[in-house]
Amino acid sequence: MTTPYQTPDYDNEAADYGHEAVTTEYKFSHVTTGRYLPTPGKAPAWPFADIGNWMIDANASAADWITELKDWRREHLVRIGYTDVNYRRPELQWSQRNFVHAQMLVEDRYFYDVDTAQYTVDKYLDDLEARFGGLDSVLIWYIYPNIGIDDRNQFDLAHTLPGGLEGLKRAVQAFQKRGVRVFLPAKPWDHGTRDPGCTHWDGLAEIIKATGADGINGDTFNGVPRAFFDACDARGNPVVIQPESTISSEEQLIWNVQSWGKKAPDGPVPPVSKWKWLEPRHMVNYENRWGRNRNHDLQYCFFNGIGYNAWENIWGIWNQFTARDGETLRRIAAIYRQFPQLVVSMDWEPYQVCHQGGIFASKFPADGLCLHTFINRHEYAVNGEQIDLPHVDGSRYYDVWHGVELSPRVRDGKAVIELPMEARGFGAVLSVQPGVTVDGLEAFLQAAAKRAAQPLNSYSAAWTALPQQLREIPATAVQPTAPEGMVSIPAGEFVFNVGGIEIEGFNWAGQDVQFPWEDCPRRHHRKHMQMAAFHIDRYPVTNAQFKAFIDASGYRPADDINFLAHWLDGAPRAGWENKPVVWVSLEDCRAYAAWAGKRLPHEWEWQYAAQGNDGRTYPWGNDWDDSRVPRVNRGRRVLAPADVDAHPQGASPFGVEDLVGNVWQWTDEFSDEHTRAAILRGGSSYQPQTSHWYFPQAYRLDQHGKYLLMAPAKDRSGMLGFRCVVDAQ
Repeated sequence: MTTPYQTPDYDNEAADYGHEAVTTEYKFSHVTTGRYLPTPGKAPAWPFADIGNWMIDANASAADWITELKDWRREHLVRIGYTDVNYRRPELQWSQRNFVHAQMLVEDRYFYDVDTAQYTVDKYLDDLEARFGGLDSVLIWYIYPNIGIDDRNQFDLAHTLPGGLEGLKRAVQAFQKRGVRVFLPAKPWDHGTRDPGCTHWDGLAEIIKATGADGINGDTFNGVPRAFFDACDARGNPVVIQPESTISSEEQLIWNVQSWGKKAPDGPVPPVSKWKWLEPRHMVNYENRWGRNRNHDLQYCFFNGIGYNAWENIWGIWNQFTARDGETLRRIAAIYRQFPQLVVSMDWEPYQVCHQGGIFASKFPADGLCLHTFINRHEYAVNGEQIDLPHVDGSRYYDVWHGVELSPRVRDGKAVIELPMEARGFGAVLSVQPGVTVDGLEAFLQAAAKRAAQPLNSYSAAWTALPQQLREIPATAVQPTAPEGMVSIPAGEFVFNVGGIEIEGFNWAGQDVQFPWEDCPRRHHRKHMQMAAFHIDRYPVTNAQFKAFIDASGYRPADDINFLAHWLDGAPRAGWENKPVVWVSLEDCRAYAAWAGKRLPHEWEWQYAAQGNDGRTYPWGNDWDDSRVPRVNRGRRVLAPADVDAHPQGASPFGVEDLVGNVWQWTDEFSDEHTRAAILRGGSSYQPQTSHWYFPQAYRLDQHGKYLLMAPAKDRSGMLGFRCVVDAQ
């Protein structure tokens, strides 16, 4: 409550004149300032703007910067009606120790073993512990980039994981058993697939409740709406909310107790995270998915006391930490986990005055302890005196980066701290006031000393693309003439020219796939080939043909989620006999082909049969013609495919039909150590609307789709079928 005004107690209260006048005024705006706050130090004007960064002196105005930014914070929290109630909730406070996070594709082979049909969470976590010290949380990602190949929405894709929601629950529990919290994703842009029949927040809250997950990651959200937070709370499952993008409505800081960070400016003076400054307990996990050199990322994190999103499997492109960056993250995380209460200190202050240019420090004090973190922005080592710290007799000082106790000289009442700082390196000092004890400090220092025995710069900073292998397709028995229902494709010269249409990944080495004649995966492929003769199905395999296979062989897959989901009572729907069979996995198709004495086509065989040797864009020529393909479906539900012989005018030069625009068709499988993927050809009639993030179509014969593989349950699709080939020589 407010109280009536009273005059000061002039006789007993000490006079308070406020802080000294500032000499450099920053006048931080009361409006939104973006992700990062202006840094101290004045950049030179023309003609030195591009060459004079060395002139910037952050030390000269750092104290004024801190003073004015504290004033700005006090006002800004009022402007957004801030309350810290959710940061004080015990069930959400684990977020303040969520230092190392990772977005993990469910298609990662370290997470799921398709051969044993088992989630392998321990294998996944053991690898990360070995390479950079492990995780505090994981985002299980099961939606993009495959969503949109059919009408399964973001919630359907959770249900179609191996074992369904119960299988996902077991995976969540396996992470939690290892002390790793679990986030699940929310997609605000998913409005082109099947209507879930409920709000997005209620749908995800039900999955959270069913699986016991701990948090929600808001994909593309600029702050996750409170409705998601409240929907989970209402079901007795409080969650940590974590938006991917910058919080734009700043009051969302109240319930978004975590967030990702991105695109920190890489200038001579490291920036400060606005959200961390406004609420020091708000844990940011910095994300730079495409970064190959993460040194700046990690310096920014250590300077701000924030965490990192150690994301390596980027939609099937493996962007592994270099050895140097992995070791850096291990050492930072070890310090954070030893002193977690300091990293979220409410009295955190960046830009502590340092003795040497290019060295920047932050202090994190609490409970008689103070952690100073240091970064060296120079590309050369800077050793010796780094900072003066206020000294009280009996205080102790530890270099917690190198694991040694320090015995600093005391000069004018201050401890003069000397540290070695590697080029683009790191440092950390723990100050301990008299009488304060630190549990586990000796063991921590021993471990830190062991880590520091090998300098960071002795670890490799080289990045290489992960090589892929094309899965072998065994030859069939040679058939000199085309079997019934097949078309003979003659031997001949063929220029195989094709490119992947993945939405993300630039033209990176590591993007798309790697054919045997290439030295790394890449988006664009071209090879002059001498094609052997073969026979190919004139049409995709139909429901009637697949039913004959089932009846003759008794085939039933062990993982049967969504197997032939469009059939009724074990048989095709009436009138669907001549439509392409769908809801079949790559494994199902191979089983059919083996039974029929056939095999699946290599991609170049499929393209040769569709294109001939004149390089045409579509099977019928170079211009698109709607009349030669099924009608496009832009609705929210998949419709029945067209009969396979419904568009004879869409045939290729060799007479192969139904190649484009009805259902996608399986061809080759590629794999690397972490990911399996199939190449899909021909596109489909289904084009979900409202978002550019859905699985893109590839109608052109010089384009293909890359479909990430996990397990038959998830891989099967209502818009994906196949055709077979037989060797002719």
